[in-house]
Amino acid sequence: MRNGVLIALTTVALVTAGAAAAPAAQAEAHAAPSVTAREAYLVDMTTGTIQFAKRETRRVPVASLTKVMTAYVVRRQARLDDVVTITKADVKHALAGGASAAGLRAGERLTVRDLLYALMLPSGADAAHALAERYGPGTAKFVARMNDTAKGLGLGDTRYANPDGLPSKGYSTARDQATLAVAALRDPVIASVARSPKRAVTKSRLHRAHVWRNTNELLKDGAAGLKTGYTRQAGYCLSFAVTRDDRTYVGVLLGERSDQARYTTARRLLAWIDEEGLALP
Repeated sequence: MRNGVLIALTTVALVTAGAAAAPAAQAEAHAAPSVTAREAYLVDMTTGTIQFAKRETRRVPVASLTKVMTAYVVRRQARLDDVVTITKADVKHALAGGASAAGLRAGERLTVRDLLYALMLPSGADAAHALAERYGPGTAKFVARMNDTAKGLGLGDTRYANPDGLPSKGYSTARDQATLAVAALRDPVIASVARSPKRAVTKSRLHRAHVWRNTNELLKDGAAGLKTGYTRQAGYCLSFAVTRDDRTYVGVLLGERSDQARYTTARRLLAWIDEEGLALP
Protein backbone atom coordinates (compact mmCIF):
# COMPACT_ATOMS: atom_id res chain seq x y z
CA MET A 1 0.00 0.00 0.00
CA ARG A 2 2.82 2.36 0.89
CA ASN A 3 4.53 1.69 -2.44
CA GLY A 4 1.25 2.39 -4.21
CA VAL A 5 1.00 5.77 -2.51
CA LEU A 6 4.58 6.64 -3.48
CA ILE A 7 3.87 5.70 -7.08
CA ALA A 8 0.70 7.77 -7.03
CA LEU A 9 2.50 10.80 -5.62
CA THR A 10 5.23 10.46 -8.24
CA THR A 11 2.54 10.24 -10.88
CA VAL A 12 0.87 13.40 -9.62
CA ALA A 13 4.18 15.25 -9.70
CA LEU A 14 4.75 14.20 -13.30
CA VAL A 15 1.30 15.10 -14.58
CA THR A 16 0.87 18.39 -12.73
CA ALA A 17 4.43 19.58 -13.24
CA GLY A 18 4.48 18.81 -16.92
CA ALA A 19 3.59 22.33 -17.97
CA ALA A 20 6.95 23.57 -16.76
CA ALA A 21 8.70 20.74 -18.59
CA ALA A 22 7.17 21.56 -21.99
CA PRO A 23 9.59 23.79 -23.92
CA ALA A 24 8.03 27.04 -25.09
CA ALA A 25 9.76 26.66 -28.45
CA GLN A 26 8.07 23.31 -28.99
CA ALA A 27 4.64 24.80 -28.24
CA GLU A 28 5.25 27.51 -30.85
CA ALA A 29 6.54 25.05 -33.44
CA HIS A 30 3.52 22.76 -33.41
CA ALA A 31 0.08 24.26 -34.00
CA ALA A 32 -2.48 22.38 -31.92
CA PRO A 33 -5.34 20.60 -33.72
CA SER A 34 -8.97 21.63 -33.39
CA VAL A 35 -10.54 20.04 -30.31
CA THR A 36 -14.32 20.22 -29.95
CA ALA A 37 -14.47 18.71 -26.44
CA ARG A 38 -15.24 21.37 -23.82
CA GLU A 39 -12.30 20.20 -21.71
CA ALA A 40 -9.26 18.23 -22.85
CA TYR A 41 -5.85 17.14 -21.64
CA LEU A 42 -3.04 15.10 -23.18
CA VAL A 43 0.13 14.24 -21.27
CA ASP A 44 3.24 12.22 -22.01
CA MET A 45 3.10 9.70 -19.16
CA THR A 46 6.77 8.84 -19.66
CA THR A 47 8.14 12.35 -19.11
CA GLY A 48 5.21 14.21 -17.57
CA THR A 49 5.22 16.70 -20.46
CA ILE A 50 1.83 18.23 -21.24
CA GLN A 51 1.15 18.07 -24.97
CA PHE A 52 -2.31 19.67 -25.02
CA ALA A 53 -4.56 21.37 -22.50
CA LYS A 54 -7.97 23.05 -22.80
CA ARG A 55 -9.85 24.15 -19.67
CA GLU A 56 -8.08 21.27 -17.97
CA THR A 57 -8.77 22.55 -14.43
CA ARG A 58 -12.47 23.31 -14.92
CA ARG A 59 -14.65 21.31 -12.50
CA VAL A 60 -17.28 19.35 -14.42
CA PRO A 61 -19.17 16.04 -14.21
CA VAL A 62 -17.26 13.13 -15.73
CA ALA A 63 -20.02 10.51 -16.07
CA SER A 64 -18.75 6.92 -16.11
CA LEU A 65 -15.08 7.90 -15.96
CA THR A 66 -16.04 7.74 -12.27
CA LYS A 67 -15.86 3.96 -12.56
CA VAL A 68 -12.08 4.14 -12.98
CA MET A 69 -11.87 5.32 -9.38
CA THR A 70 -14.36 2.64 -8.35
CA ALA A 71 -12.10 -0.02 -9.87
CA TYR A 72 -9.03 1.57 -8.28
CA VAL A 73 -10.59 1.54 -4.79
CA VAL A 74 -11.89 -2.02 -5.17
CA ARG A 75 -8.41 -3.21 -6.10
CA ARG A 76 -7.16 -1.90 -2.77
CA GLN A 77 -9.96 -3.48 -0.76
CA ALA A 78 -10.75 -6.80 -2.40
CA ARG A 79 -9.18 -10.04 -3.50
CA LEU A 80 -9.83 -10.99 -7.11
CA ASP A 81 -11.29 -14.35 -6.08
CA ASP A 82 -13.74 -12.84 -3.60
CA VAL A 83 -17.31 -13.77 -4.52
CA VAL A 84 -19.99 -11.06 -4.52
CA THR A 85 -23.71 -11.82 -4.54
CA ILE A 86 -25.80 -9.60 -6.81
CA THR A 87 -28.92 -8.22 -5.11
CA LYS A 88 -32.22 -6.86 -6.36
CA ALA A 89 -31.05 -3.43 -5.23
CA ASP A 90 -28.01 -3.65 -7.53
CA VAL A 91 -30.18 -4.45 -10.53
CA LYS A 92 -32.86 -1.91 -9.61
CA HIS A 93 -30.26 0.82 -9.17
CA ALA A 94 -29.10 0.55 -12.77
CA LEU A 95 -32.63 0.26 -14.17
CA ALA A 96 -34.03 3.15 -12.14
CA GLY A 97 -31.20 5.47 -13.13
CA GLY A 98 -31.43 4.58 -16.82
CA ALA A 99 -27.75 3.68 -16.65
CA SER A 100 -25.71 1.28 -18.73
CA ALA A 101 -25.70 -2.18 -17.18
CA ALA A 102 -23.84 -5.46 -17.38
CA GLY A 103 -27.05 -7.50 -17.40
CA LEU A 104 -26.53 -8.89 -13.91
CA ARG A 105 -29.40 -10.67 -12.15
CA ALA A 106 -30.28 -10.89 -8.48
CA GLY A 107 -28.90 -14.02 -6.89
CA GLU A 108 -25.94 -14.40 -9.21
CA ARG A 109 -22.57 -14.81 -7.51
CA LEU A 110 -19.55 -13.53 -9.38
CA THR A 111 -15.91 -12.98 -8.52
CA VAL A 112 -14.44 -9.53 -8.09
CA ARG A 113 -12.30 -10.24 -11.14
CA ASP A 114 -15.40 -10.78 -13.29
CA LEU A 115 -17.19 -7.79 -11.79
CA LEU A 116 -14.26 -5.53 -12.70
CA TYR A 117 -14.84 -6.52 -16.33
CA ALA A 118 -18.58 -5.94 -15.89
CA LEU A 119 -17.77 -2.52 -14.44
CA MET A 120 -15.24 -1.35 -17.02
CA LEU A 121 -16.23 -2.93 -20.36
CA PRO A 122 -20.01 -2.39 -20.67
CA SER A 123 -19.80 0.24 -17.90
CA GLY A 124 -22.20 -1.63 -15.67
CA ALA A 125 -23.83 0.51 -12.99
CA ASP A 126 -25.20 -2.73 -11.52
CA ALA A 127 -21.64 -3.97 -11.05
CA ALA A 128 -20.58 -0.62 -9.56
CA HIS A 129 -23.40 -0.75 -7.04
CA ALA A 130 -22.67 -4.36 -6.08
CA LEU A 131 -18.97 -3.64 -5.52
CA ALA A 132 -19.65 -0.46 -3.56
CA GLU A 133 -22.17 -2.17 -1.30
CA ARG A 134 -19.72 -4.97 -0.54
CA TYR A 135 -16.54 -2.97 -0.10
CA GLY A 136 -17.80 0.18 1.63
CA PRO A 137 -19.41 -1.62 3.15
CA GLY A 138 -22.38 0.33 1.84
CA THR A 139 -22.34 2.92 -0.93
CA ALA A 140 -21.92 5.94 1.36
CA LYS A 141 -18.78 4.52 2.97
CA PHE A 142 -17.45 3.42 -0.40
CA VAL A 143 -17.86 6.94 -1.80
CA ALA A 144 -15.99 8.23 1.25
CA ARG A 145 -13.18 5.82 0.36
CA MET A 146 -13.23 7.16 -3.19
CA ASN A 147 -12.82 10.72 -1.96
CA ASP A 148 -10.09 9.77 0.50
CA THR A 149 -8.25 8.02 -2.33
CA ALA A 150 -8.69 11.05 -4.60
CA LYS A 151 -7.17 13.21 -1.88
CA GLY A 152 -4.27 10.80 -1.52
CA LEU A 153 -3.62 10.98 -5.26
CA GLY A 154 -3.59 14.77 -5.14
CA LEU A 155 -6.84 15.18 -7.07
CA GLY A 156 -7.65 18.54 -5.52
CA ASP A 157 -10.44 19.39 -7.95
CA THR A 158 -12.33 16.10 -7.66
CA ARG A 159 -15.30 15.11 -5.54
CA TYR A 160 -17.21 11.86 -5.97
CA ALA A 161 -20.87 11.50 -5.01
CA ASN A 162 -21.50 7.94 -6.22
CA PRO A 163 -19.54 4.97 -7.63
CA ASP A 164 -21.02 5.05 -11.14
CA GLY A 165 -21.08 8.64 -12.42
CA LEU A 166 -24.85 9.00 -12.68
CA PRO A 167 -25.96 12.67 -12.47
CA SER A 168 -25.05 14.09 -9.07
CA LYS A 169 -23.11 16.91 -7.42
CA GLY A 170 -19.84 15.10 -8.10
CA TYR A 171 -17.17 16.67 -10.30
CA SER A 172 -13.61 16.39 -11.51
CA THR A 173 -11.31 17.93 -14.12
CA ALA A 174 -9.56 16.69 -17.25
CA ARG A 175 -6.21 17.05 -15.48
CA ASP A 176 -7.32 15.14 -12.39
CA GLN A 177 -8.77 12.37 -14.53
CA ALA A 178 -5.47 12.07 -16.40
CA THR A 179 -3.66 11.74 -13.07
CA LEU A 180 -6.10 9.03 -12.03
CA ALA A 181 -5.71 7.26 -15.38
CA VAL A 182 -1.94 7.12 -14.96
CA ALA A 183 -2.26 5.71 -11.45
CA ALA A 184 -4.92 3.18 -12.51
CA LEU A 185 -2.87 1.94 -15.46
CA ARG A 186 0.01 1.17 -13.11
CA ASP A 187 -2.24 -1.51 -11.65
CA PRO A 188 -1.69 -4.57 -13.90
CA VAL A 189 -5.20 -5.92 -13.32
CA ILE A 190 -6.97 -2.66 -14.21
CA ALA A 191 -4.64 -2.23 -17.20
CA SER A 192 -5.47 -5.72 -18.43
CA VAL A 193 -9.22 -5.22 -17.98
CA ALA A 194 -9.21 -1.80 -19.65
CA ARG A 195 -7.51 -3.01 -22.84
CA SER A 196 -9.70 -6.11 -23.24
CA PRO A 197 -12.14 -5.89 -26.17
CA LYS A 198 -14.38 -8.59 -24.72
CA ARG A 199 -14.89 -10.76 -21.66
CA ALA A 200 -16.85 -14.03 -21.83
CA VAL A 201 -17.93 -15.66 -18.57
CA THR A 202 -19.03 -19.27 -18.83
CA LYS A 203 -22.25 -20.35 -17.13
CA SER A 204 -21.77 -22.03 -13.79
CA ARG A 205 -23.85 -23.10 -10.82
CA LEU A 206 -23.25 -19.61 -9.37
CA HIS A 207 -24.22 -17.46 -12.34
CA ARG A 208 -25.47 -17.47 -15.91
CA ALA A 209 -23.23 -16.90 -18.92
CA HIS A 210 -22.19 -13.32 -19.72
CA VAL A 211 -20.43 -11.66 -22.62
CA TRP A 212 -19.24 -8.10 -22.02
CA ARG A 213 -17.84 -5.94 -24.82
CA ASN A 214 -15.68 -2.88 -24.35
CA THR A 215 -17.44 0.37 -25.26
CA ASN A 216 -14.09 2.05 -26.09
CA GLU A 217 -13.75 2.16 -29.89
CA LEU A 218 -10.25 3.60 -29.60
CA LEU A 219 -9.00 0.09 -28.81
CA LYS A 220 -9.15 -0.49 -32.58
CA ASP A 221 -6.46 2.20 -32.90
CA GLY A 222 -4.16 0.43 -30.47
CA ALA A 223 -5.29 2.21 -27.31
CA ALA A 224 -4.62 0.48 -24.00
CA GLY A 225 -7.96 1.56 -22.52
CA LEU A 226 -9.24 3.26 -20.50
CA LYS A 227 -12.91 4.31 -20.14
CA THR A 228 -15.88 5.93 -21.84
CA GLY A 229 -18.67 7.89 -20.20
CA TYR A 230 -21.85 9.74 -21.03
CA THR A 231 -24.68 11.59 -19.36
CA ARG A 232 -26.65 14.52 -20.70
CA GLN A 233 -25.04 16.69 -18.05
CA ALA A 234 -21.45 15.56 -18.73
CA GLY A 235 -21.62 15.06 -22.48
CA TYR A 236 -19.49 12.36 -24.11
CA CYS A 237 -16.30 11.62 -22.19
CA LEU A 238 -13.25 9.52 -22.91
CA SER A 239 -10.11 8.59 -20.99
CA PHE A 240 -7.46 6.84 -23.09
CA ALA A 241 -3.84 5.72 -23.22
CA VAL A 242 -1.76 5.05 -26.34
CA THR A 243 1.92 4.20 -26.80
CA ARG A 244 3.93 5.98 -29.50
CA ASP A 245 7.70 5.56 -30.00
CA ASP A 246 8.17 3.92 -26.59
CA ARG A 247 6.24 6.70 -24.86
CA THR A 248 2.77 6.38 -23.41
CA TYR A 249 0.33 9.25 -23.82
CA VAL A 250 -2.70 9.61 -21.58
CA GLY A 251 -5.59 11.75 -22.75
CA VAL A 252 -8.91 12.87 -21.33
CA LEU A 253 -11.78 14.43 -23.28
CA LEU A 254 -14.81 15.81 -21.42
CA GLY A 255 -18.04 17.34 -22.66
CA GLU A 256 -17.66 16.16 -26.25
CA ARG A 257 -20.68 16.74 -28.51
CA SER A 258 -21.27 13.16 -29.72
CA ASP A 259 -20.16 9.58 -29.36
CA GLN A 260 -18.12 9.59 -32.56
CA ALA A 261 -16.77 13.11 -32.00
CA ARG A 262 -14.79 11.96 -28.95
CA TYR A 263 -13.00 9.34 -31.05
CA THR A 264 -12.46 11.76 -33.91
CA THR A 265 -10.92 14.24 -31.50
CA ALA A 266 -8.74 11.60 -29.84
CA ARG A 267 -7.51 10.37 -33.22
CA ARG A 268 -6.82 13.94 -34.31
CA LEU A 269 -4.65 14.50 -31.23
CA LEU A 270 -2.80 11.25 -31.78
CA ALA A 271 -2.26 12.00 -35.47
CA TRP A 272 -0.89 15.39 -34.45
CA ILE A 273 1.65 13.65 -32.22
CA ASP A 274 2.65 11.31 -35.04
CA GLU A 275 2.87 13.95 -37.76
CA GLU A 276 4.61 16.63 -35.75
CA GLY A 277 7.04 14.28 -34.08
CA LEU A 278 6.06 15.23 -30.53
CA ALA A 279 6.74 11.70 -29.43
CA LEU A 280 10.43 12.03 -30.34
CA PRO A 281 13.06 13.21 -27.81
